[in-house]
Amino acid sequence: MTISVQRTGPGPISSSATQHMVRMRDGVRLATDVYLPSPDAGPGPTILTRLPYDKCGEYTYMPRIAEYFTARGYRMVVQDVRGKFRSEGETLLFVNEAYDGYDTLDWVINQDWSDGEVGMWGDSYYGYTQWAAASTGHTALKAMVPRVTGTRLGELPIPVPGQRVHDVEMSVHRFYPLSMFHDRDMLEWEIDWTRRPLAAQVEEFFTAVGSRSASYDLWFPYPVSLRRFPAGSPFDAPAVPVLMTIGWWDNCAPWQWSDHREIEGKPAWARNEYLLLEAIDHENNSHFSPGVPNSDPSFLPRYLDPAIEFFDVFLRGSSAVIPRVRWQLAGSGDSTLRSCDSWPPVSAYPWELHLDGADAALGDAPGGSLGSSVSSGVVAWTHDAADPVPSPVVDAFAILASLPDERLLAARSDVLVFTGSVVTSPVDLAGPVRLDAVAGSDGPEMDLFARLLDVAPDGSARLIARGQQTIIDPGSAFAVTLDLGHLGYRLAAGHALRLTIASSDAPEFVPAPGTGEHRWLADKTVPNQQRLDLGLTRLTLTVLGEVSQ
Repeated sequence: MTISVQRTGPGPISSSATQHMVRMRDGVRLATDVYLPSPDAGPGPTILTRLPYDKCGEYTYMPRIAEYFTARGYRMVVQDVRGKFRSEGETLLFVNEAYDGYDTLDWVINQDWSDGEVGMWGDSYYGYTQWAAASTGHTALKAMVPRVTGTRLGELPIPVPGQRVHDVEMSVHRFYPLSMFHDRDMLEWEIDWTRRPLAAQVEEFFTAVGSRSASYDLWFPYPVSLRRFPAGSPFDAPAVPVLMTIGWWDNCAPWQWSDHREIEGKPAWARNEYLLLEAIDHENNSHFSPGVPNSDPSFLPRYLDPAIEFFDVFLRGSSAVIPRVRWQLAGSGDSTLRSCDSWPPVSAYPWELHLDGADAALGDAPGGSLGSSVSSGVVAWTHDAADPVPSPVVDAFAILASLPDERLLAARSDVLVFTGSVVTSPVDLAGPVRLDAVAGSDGPEMDLFARLLDVAPDGSARLIARGQQTIIDPGSAFAVTLDLGHLGYRLAAGHALRLTIASSDAPEFVPAPGTGEHRWLADKTVPNQQRLDLGLTRLTLTVLGEVSQ
């Protein structure tokens, strides 16, 4: 089969930037653009961004971002990471960012236009590069704003001896090294998720492009352990003021919430942590204005102003008081940031809902029920990787670009559905959501997916939270907790909550073949019989105010 590959190289260097080839400690030079407020700008604070997606490309629109920062008096430095686009060196995920970050900080503070005060900013991988630089303890790094990211970003979930539960493998886990970190360019191609073994298509891709991906080969079939942070964990380094932006709909949010939990146990970091919790997805689409492109005049202020306010305080000494937590209440019609001293708000409390209606759970919506009473019963269904539950969106990183109506998924015979009572007044959900379940399977492993939906009066059902886990050797009954993340969401009067449970979500997640084999090496699938004990399963949300049903 012919593999079609679209290769994208670096875009033109902005006329506003001066490119430098900055030498690292091993002699490799990294392409680095410098943007100044004026050609004769004297020493001042600098914002550093290190990214793998082309410092000059349309996807990252760095010249526009730099213009926004420099108009406010900052110098901006944007760098292609090692092995990407105009930078030299081997293309390899994660492992070079710590010391390359340190060496770049060293270079910045030795320039005439630098006053020695540096902040770092950026999303996703260029949020990760901030944590990598922080792990080295460089004294010039005074503040950082990592958005929609995490220190474990992209970490491949693998079984740990003695541990029977782990994250479900996302398709992007192995596909990312084949597209973004294959070589210097970006390579776009499509894999046929129905043709097995999946790994055979990867070999066809390598043949088509005439080279292999070192990052993929290090991870396949099982990852070789290379240290992301050779200088030690960022959380063991000197604490830096950090503004973490987390999106309610960001598919990478679990990694950032994991960082937040770790920070809570590190007093120095906890004193320096600030949270910005927004109604956004990974690509910064907003629940309040999902159709607004990044070229819209309203976008950059929403995107960058919180960071500038933060840098003004920690790089320039502004006396502004920044709340410890700012958050948006999606579904409220008001995008104004609310504030509190900790998350969740101290007045929030848990709201438990139990599952009922085993006989109706596999029927059409509304299916079974969600309520306050504990029931009993077991629901059984078949997981078949040859006919998996389809992922509701093509691009999970941009779910808010469409936020589709998921009501039709409830009609599938492999999706369990439970719908709560209609609320008579608004219910504000503000805090963590989890599902404690007892599930089982006759297969060697079981994936369990839970999706929490808002059901409108017209019957449409749209996602507000989700979580998933893989269970190894589940047997007939295994207790598992699914973390559905955190919410800031108003369930409007006349609406209801719906919980759907399934064992696949493909192709966003690679489905379990049913044989226990490696998911990319399995050449056949076997149906598995799954079960859920309703009496031992409960959904716990966090709410503000009273709940009226």
